[in-house]
Amino acid sequence: MLGALDVGIAAIAALAGVVLRFGEHPADSGGVPSVVLVSCLPAVWSLTVLLAGGYDRRCLLTGPDEFRRIVNSGVWLLAAIAFLDFAGRLEVSRGFVAITVPLVTAFTVIGRGCARTVLQRHVMGGHPLHRVVVVGSPAEVRDLIRHMRRSPQAGYEVVGACLDGGPSIVEVDGGAIPVLGGPVDALEVANAVDADTLAVAGTSAVGSRHLRELSWQMEGSGIQLMVAPALTDVAGPRIVARPVAGLPLLHVEEPAFTGARRLLKAIIDRLAAVVLAILLAPVLAILALAVRLTSPGPVFFRQVRVGLNGRRFAMWKFRTMCAGADAMDLDDLNEQDGPLFKVRQDPRVTPLGRWLRKYSLDELPQLWNVIDGSMSLVGPRPPLPGEVDRYETDARRRLLVKPGLTGLWQVSGRSDLSWEEAVRLDLYYIENWSVGMDVMVLWKTLSAVLSGQGAY
Repeated sequence: MLGALDVGIAAIAALAGVVLRFGEHPADSGGVPSVVLVSCLPAVWSLTVLLAGGYDRRCLLTGPDEFRRIVNSGVWLLAAIAFLDFAGRLEVSRGFVAITVPLVTAFTVIGRGCARTVLQRHVMGGHPLHRVVVVGSPAEVRDLIRHMRRSPQAGYEVVGACLDGGPSIVEVDGGAIPVLGGPVDALEVANAVDADTLAVAGTSAVGSRHLRELSWQMEGSGIQLMVAPALTDVAGPRIVARPVAGLPLLHVEEPAFTGARRLLKAIIDRLAAVVLAILLAPVLAILALAVRLTSPGPVFFRQVRVGLNGRRFAMWKFRTMCAGADAMDLDDLNEQDGPLFKVRQDPRVTPLGRWLRKYSLDELPQLWNVIDGSMSLVGPRPPLPGEVDRYETDARRRLLVKPGLTGLWQVSGRSDLSWEEAVRLDLYYIENWSVGMDVMVLWKTLSAVLSGQGAY
């Protein structure tokens, strides 16, 4: 499927390159006829994507890694054309190459993004990409299964477990995974249940010698072997495997959310916020008028929040509650754990306010907070001073960056998230920030907001 998609995209890019470079006279394309260029490019492009690992099932649905391989394919394509042009004296038009290579790379990234969305929906609909047998101690297996279930879009379905002693089933979050054998039976069990992946959850129950022997036994079986380290919530680009005397050591780079990277994020935030504020000015005016006409009280709600390094600032929202709502004591109705306060059916919220909250339109005035530098477009949820007073050590790391108008919490469940899960997502963002992650979060925010799920 992906191969056919890439061939079609390459053909379209080649045609576009011919038209843009040669206009109405494609016959004047120099040494290589246009027909040959359009015919050969799809095959050459598919080959470069294959060599770059763009069809590896392990990179599907991974987003940045898959897109990085496509960009590498574009570089390889450019190198291949340059080599063939030099070695064969083909005299390929440089203008055609300069237009077509960026086009085919960009079109393929966009096409893969669309295919990724379709594939994720297919996976979420009950069609996983990988059937997995998990091997390890009961506690390690339970933890790994829990992590896999946090990201169902990754396409892993755990179909069995091989434990070093323990119960006959592994219960995780209300579900039960059958125990089908011990670590020594792992490959036999994987074949019996038609699994394509063996996931070793730590090495306390599976020694290094047995793990090596298991990898030998799996040669030619078509079954993948994965080993889960004790390290969690660290993005791939920060991890480098460096073997020392046959021992693979995982080197974890320090979080690089400082200096030039912080400045780059601030520049992007403010420029994007200014553009969005201008484009959304008519919408903001209509919403302000609606708030004013539907209930007594001010249009905007101003509240003190805690930002970067614990500095307090005034955060702006459209008012969604009735006048005097802050004076009402509703602590007994709180439905959240931890420092957060959330009530699904808050009696203080106006009918218009409930609609604004459902689609997060009440948050739009925070564009001003982004422009004045107190917030970012993407970041942790802006906490109240009372919440910060109850923070434990790990949660205080949320104050190392500016809070965001949206964030991983917004695209991963919004108000339906538990306190622990919200903190975990925010800390993951802080530890692994990148421009690509911000773009991904902003793109997913649009989908989350339009669905209206998890907001109240």
